[in-house]
Amino acid sequence: MSATDTLDALVPARAVFHPVVDLGTGAVVAVEAHAAPAGPAEGPGPSGGPARPDPASGDVRRAVEAARAAAELRTPLPLQIGLRAETLASGGHLLDGLHRGLGETGRRPQEIILCVGGGFPPARRPALAAALSALRRAGYPVGLSGLGSAHTPLDLLVDGASYLLKLDPGLARSAAADPRRAALVASLVELAHRLETHVLAPGMTTRDQVLHLREAGVRLVQGPALAPPDWRPGMPVHIPVTGEREPPARPGAGLGPRVSEFTLPAVTLPRTATAGEVLTVLNAETGATSVVLVDERQRPSFTVDRTRFLLQLSGAYGHALHARRPAARLADPPRPVPRTVPAIAALRAAGAEDERVYDDLVVVDEVGRCLGIVRVADLIRAMSR
Repeated sequence: MSATDTLDALVPARAVFHPVVDLGTGAVVAVEAHAAPAGPAEGPGPSGGPARPDPASGDVRRAVEAARAAAELRTPLPLQIGLRAETLASGGHLLDGLHRGLGETGRRPQEIILCVGGGFPPARRPALAAALSALRRAGYPVGLSGLGSAHTPLDLLVDGASYLLKLDPGLARSAAADPRRAALVASLVELAHRLETHVLAPGMTTRDQVLHLREAGVRLVQGPALAPPDWRPGMPVHIPVTGEREPPARPGAGLGPRVSEFTLPAVTLPRTATAGEVLTVLNAETGATSVVLVDERQRPSFTVDRTRFLLQLSGAYGHALHARRPAARLADPPRPVPRTVPAIAALRAAGAEDERVYDDLVVVDEVGRCLGIVRVADLIRAMSR
């Protein structure tokens, strides 16, 4: 064993990472990061004893540390970070510190999914609602975790306009073997679909669990069944699902499912990014079908289609001609669709342009900010069932 290996074995990792896998495509669409727990507080407390740790400040510190650790790995994928509900309800000064610390890592708010878990005591509800609203206004996709087990008022799912609902890991695992828990999971998934939000099933340990959740309509999963504990961005994942097994069609109403149900996190770069920077991102994330170039307000300015972009750079002198020049020269105008538009309408819009019929659509919110992308192939599969 080399000296470097010995040092790595003695020094604990700053953070652990878990891939968020899209079962529809087999691609890693986001990375969850957890900072290593801190050591005991240093310095005397008010009575001369050890300082009493502040849970809310420690929660913010761990969130920022996780983002810093991910930044060192230079992954372009969206980042998922956990926070406690009690932390958000503690006051605006903590939110300011959180926003400042995350910004110092070089990530824009729409690239960081903040998953809020823990208890939601009624007395703290107004402060929590205000904090969730402030995070959404800043551009952060906000999720709620522990669904089905933690005390989460159901109307908070509506008031919070959640981007992601994360099932309780134990509930998600047991659904494959317990009909009653399977019924609960199925109802939560249907509720999430009706609220036009994503569902993530964490903690999957077996192939049967993954298959069961997929059949229940869950598309995003995590756990040891898909990646080892020492997984890092760029490493492969194992998809214990065959392409022949499609989830059953679920009953719909009116115009059918909304496009938000098929939205995946987007890989974004500033509109000023060079072709070389886009190439680096596409080489690092082989599952990315496009890169969205956004302005300072996170509105899509251009989209870079993976196939066409790589073809242009692979030609004679392609890299030399384009690498240091703006990627926008090789990009196309974005094809934005509102998050509330029916999927069938989005599919028709995609078919209106013969040359770009299979290009990713960019999903935007009410003020035009990028929320993610939709792959046209996903819409075709869903509408054909």
